[in-house]
Amino acid sequence: MKFFNIEKTSEGKARAGEITTDHGKIQTPIFMPVGTVASVKTVHQRELKEDIKAQIILGNTYHLYLRPGMETMQDAGGLHKFMNWDLPILTDSGGFQVFSLASNRKMTEEGARFKSHIDGSYHMFSPERSMEIQRQIGADIFMAFDECTPYPCEYNQAKLSMELTHRWLKRCIDWTNDNPELYGHKQRLFPIVQGSTYSDLRKISAEVISEAGAEGNAIGGLSVGEPEEEMYRITDEVTDILPKEKPRYLMGVGTPWNILESIGLGIDMMDCVMPTRNARNAMLFTWQGVMNLKNEKWKRDFSPLDEFGTSFVDREYSKAYLRHLFVSKEYLAKQIASIHNLAFYLDLVKVAREHILAGDFYEWKNSVVPVLRQRL
Repeated sequence: MKFFNIEKTSEGKARAGEITTDHGKIQTPIFMPVGTVASVKTVHQRELKEDIKAQIILGNTYHLYLRPGMETMQDAGGLHKFMNWDLPILTDSGGFQVFSLASNRKMTEEGARFKSHIDGSYHMFSPERSMEIQRQIGADIFMAFDECTPYPCEYNQAKLSMELTHRWLKRCIDWTNDNPELYGHKQRLFPIVQGSTYSDLRKISAEVISEAGAEGNAIGGLSVGEPEEEMYRITDEVTDILPKEKPRYLMGVGTPWNILESIGLGIDMMDCVMPTRNARNAMLFTWQGVMNLKNEKWKRDFSPLDEFGTSFVDREYSKAYLRHLFVSKEYLAKQIASIHNLAFYLDLVKVAREHILAGDFYEWKNSVVPVLRQRL
């Protein structure tokens, strides 16, 4: 069984492919909803599958380790069974969460010691511990433990951090090779390219990660505050080096236009909390542009939420009704908006895939990106 199969490459770097896991196939390019604590916020698993058409979701190692904890996770039979999700899952390594706890962590060669945001207790994540936790969670794809640098970042700090990430990768691979899966399905480890916004560091890191021979590769340390143009430049440089025959995952990206531009640079997989986080703040993404549902202009707009939308909420509710729910601080508002945004993101990558297969992706992308960016 081949893990990744490329069906068509466009005139540039964009490609349409298929990833095969023990929990099902994933058609790429794909967007992955983020289910941090074994739940995509405000959305049922049935809606994720049937309305949003998610093919793979994310779990978060740091959060799941702290709560419910790994004893509960193993007793449940892993994350798939715990949350009743029978499609593929990817877990991050906990590295980004530990990075974001800057004032409550201490980094050493051994790993990262950090303070729980829940009860203040101290914990240690080493590469080996991260791998062990991700084995216990049981995701189909799991990430090597890395150090993510902030933006901006001094060159020397970025270099030292990258080198630490590479040393940690070897430990992740060694532990993974020595310790079998727990739940009877195959888990695949993806290493992560680092190096901040420095081209020479990114080149070195991409070459080291390529040589590791993993079944897929990720690009981390972007979408942390750098200008979009920098993100695109680094992504372009890194995808030139990473093996073409393996899936490439750009972590934590992004807006609808970020996603289309990244696909154009050879990215196959993306994730971001943006569709759900922005939805909870009344910001909806559509094929016509971005809507703020709290604006007065929608107060008496009784037209469907999104005439081009693919989920049931787009047909069954009006803009005026959703605005009323947001103004009234009704929980249902967040649920409706989250389902809409996630369904739109999945439709976005589905249509992008169709244009790659049709051979006119770049022409289509260049025409649609300015429309996606406009404020309605």
